[in-house]
Order: sequence, then structure tokens, then C-alpha cells
Amino acid sequence: MNDEMRAIAMGVHVLDVLVGPVETIPEGQGGELVEQIRITAAGSGGGGAVVLAELGATVQSAGAIGTDAVGRMLAELLERDGVDTSLLVKRDDVQTSASVLPIRPTGERPAFHVVGANATYGPDDAPWDAIAAATHLHLGGPEFMGGEAAGQILARAREGGAVTSADILAPGDPGLLEWVGPALPHLDYLLPNDEQVLGFTGASDLVEGCRALVERGVGCVAATRGGEGVVIVDADEDEAVPAFEVDVVDTTGCGDAFSAGFLRGLSLGRDRRGAADLGCATAALVAQGLGTDHGDFDLAAVERFAAETPRRG
Repeated sequence: MNDEMRAIAMGVHVLDVLVGPVETIPEGQGGELVEQIRITAAGSGGGGAVVLAELGATVQSAGAIGTDAVGRMLAELLERDGVDTSLLVKRDDVQTSASVLPIRPTGERPAFHVVGANATYGPDDAPWDAIAAATHLHLGGPEFMGGEAAGQILARAREGGAVTSADILAPGDPGLLEWVGPALPHLDYLLPNDEQVLGFTGASDLVEGCRALVERGVGCVAATRGGEGVVIVDADEDEAVPAFEVDVVDTTGCGDAFSAGFLRGLSLGRDRRGAADLGCATAALVAQGLGTDHGDFDLAAVERFAAETPRRG
């Protein structure tokens, strides 16, 4: 089987500034010394692109950034990790999206975020020739353009033979599900988290909620459950895959890392369980340091980690 993966990671691209560990935010003009401040390429498009490249895929980022210093740094970080940034659209009139993330000792992270250029990207910006040549199109944050616009892009990608996938950044809300709903029938894989699934669907059970999304047209839902792993649901069956046992430093980018690992596993011809194993292992490596790009790993290193590390539960 040809395992070449020519992926486009489209949508949300963010520059993250991570500070940690942060136990309290100083009052007034108070200060606090911390161990680390890191700047990373992130977002469900940008972060996914970085991890896919680390796992051996050929990756192009597609989205919108500003012409500001933040945008230049974001593009430089993507390129450093092997991502082709030539499809990024540069805007003069809006800043590049950015977040400041104080990382708690537990690994949780409140966020200060500017949406910026991400809100301006849509079908008129889509690189149709590149999409036609891609084997995979992963759309991060379809809610920024809406389901009708996202559906146009995903449908064209499918027409060209690409595997389509997406994840959603916003919290689960039934109104948001209606907003992105027209895109769902054009998705082979939807990669949300458990809170989003339950919020979108109003279900009390995660598998039931995933199945409701499948009934809306998604081919398969792989819903992450934080430290518990992932549940995979399609029209015929469901399966739970446990996470790996690691000491969590920062959960930033773990969802993007799972998505990248899962999609890379599928591209290598693995079944969904095997792809989810790769996704969970990739997320576990990223969770052990600050930022989506934590860890100097490749596909072989992730596979070794998965073989040697115990599971939770």
C-alpha cells in the first residue's frame, strides 16, 4: 500500500505564548517568576500541521494570518518543523490570531485569545489546485466559516479523492451544531472532545451523542476523553481506546496531536483502533511538556512509546 500522505491542514492557525507553571495571576502590577515561557505554532490547523509533519506526512498549511510580526513568527515556526506555508493567505488589515496561556501545575490552561485573521478565511481563499492533489484535508474550526462554506471545501476535496476530517474549537452548543451542520455529510471523520459531543447533541451518554452526529452524516466520530482516551463510533459499532499513563505537564495541543496521529495511522493503512493508538500515543508525548510542538519525535519514536508505555485503567 502507498502510505504517502499529502495533507492540507486548513483553518485555524494561532501563535501560542505559553507560561508555566502558573499557580495564581498576580494582582495589580504584581509579578511572578515562572520556569518557562514558550512560543509555538498552534491551532487546530497549525498545530495539526506541525504534528503531521513530525509523523512523516507531507503537509501544507492553509488559512489566514496577518502581515504583522506575529504572523511572520508563526510562519517561521511552521516552516522550521517542515510545514509548507505557501498556501497561507496574508491579510494587511487584521492581526494574526494569538493566545496567551497560563499553564496551571495540573496541566489545565485558561486562555486569553484573539481570533484575528482566522475569522476571515473562507471558500474564496481555498487553494483548489492543491486540494485536488491532496490525499487528506483536515479542517480545523469549521465554525469560523460556517457549515455551508466548509461544506463547499470538503465536498470539493472529496471529489478529488481526499479523505476529509475536521475538529471544532468552540464549546459544545446545540446552536453551533446547526451552524456547522451542513458540513457534516462531507466529513469522513469528525474529531471532537467529549464535552463538545454532549453539548452539541444534548445526549447524556457519549456513544449516544457520537451516534447522533453519525446520523447527521459524519462517516465516523472519534471523540477524545482527556486522560481516559477516545471513543470511536460509526454507524455499525463503537469502541473505546484507553489513553497512556503519563505525567501531564500541559494539555495544550493534545487534541490536535491526537487528530494528527489518528489521521496518520489511517493513512498508513491501520484500522481505526490502530490509528487511535497512534493518536493517543502522540497526544501523550505532547502532554509531557509545554505546547503543541513539545517533544522531538517521529513516527518510529511514537510507535516505540506506544509499545513500551502502560495504559490508564
